[in-house]
Amino acid sequence: MKRIFYISILTLLITACKNEPKIDGFAINATIDAAANGKKVTLYAADPQNQTVLDTARVANGQVTLKGKVTHPDLYLLTIEGQNERFPLMVENSLMELEINNDSLMGSTITGSTENKIFDTFKSNLNPIREKNKTLMAAYRTASQEKDTATMEALRTEFEDFVQEINNKNLEIAKANNNLVVSAMVLESLSNSNAVKIAEAKAIYDTFTETVKTSPIGTRLGERLNNELATAEGSIAPNFSAPNPEGEMVALNDIKGKVTIIDFWAAWCGPCRKENPNVVKVYNKYHEKGLEIIGVSLDGTPRQKDAKAAWTEAIEKDGLTWHQVSNLKYFNGPVAQQYNIRAIPATFILDAEGKIVAKNLRGKALEDKIAEMLD
Repeated sequence: MKRIFYISILTLLITACKNEPKIDGFAINATIDAAANGKKVTLYAADPQNQTVLDTARVANGQVTLKGKVTHPDLYLLTIEGQNERFPLMVENSLMELEINNDSLMGSTITGSTENKIFDTFKSNLNPIREKNKTLMAAYRTASQEKDTATMEALRTEFEDFVQEINNKNLEIAKANNNLVVSAMVLESLSNSNAVKIAEAKAIYDTFTETVKTSPIGTRLGERLNNELATAEGSIAPNFSAPNPEGEMVALNDIKGKVTIIDFWAAWCGPCRKENPNVVKVYNKYHEKGLEIIGVSLDGTPRQKDAKAAWTEAIEKDGLTWHQVSNLKYFNGPVAQQYNIRAIPATFILDAEGKIVAKNLRGKALEDKIAEMLD
């Protein structure tokens, strides 16, 4: 009789397991203080260029569930109506539990996701940097007031070494989890901050699974790393073409000289405008010896009422008589994207074969390099 009873119980358990609904996509079951009842919770893409809303729902009885389906795990932001904070999380097709901290959204915790488990480790590694910076900045300010340059340099070195130690930890995350999309995000972050050399980053990227490489983050990172390698010193500068102020297309390969400078700048860029007199001086001195320059403007910010007018006025005012081109799309212009420009001024110096021999030289260093190549 007992045997029949146990078999019946086992059968019931197996049937219950079989009848449990499967999730076709993701579900985030979140709990929050009941004081948030009625407030809207929104989950949207972290990509500033495409902040697609994945799902929205309102809190009821201290609970809210967000559902949907993603083609690849990706970084999303969660917001609560009435709060300014945004909680970053990796969304993958799984069942996740989220405990929302009503006092500080950033203090929320999520479980049930391998991607988020590794993401949490990455974020935890970064926390000490903020504390270290806070501690050292107090000492740095004191040393600065006392004009103690030796202590200032020692504190700067201490902080840089500490940051590098944290970066190395996060680099190990990317290496050890080549099947997770969050590793591509970590590697992208380290690459953007120049914490890892491009060649090393590419070697790590090449170990990622196809699922990671074809994710939005992985695809973006792969394109960026390939472009970085294409514009590294020793590489042949990729050709490009863009419209000049008259609307005519000008190609790099059509204007190259014995030495060519690709100069990324903008009318709104103070450091660029400050450097322009030096570039004019170098051009006037070496143009007849074979120097050519092509300026690529990153004008086109939303703050500019008339980006083209600002661009052309700056060309005339600063006396920039060499080739000038621009798509007037700010950092989103195709040439800026192709050359991975994240800050300006930025310069690339090419030899007669079009090989990149130096980057980002300014002032006397720029003139000395051109003199070395043409005198």
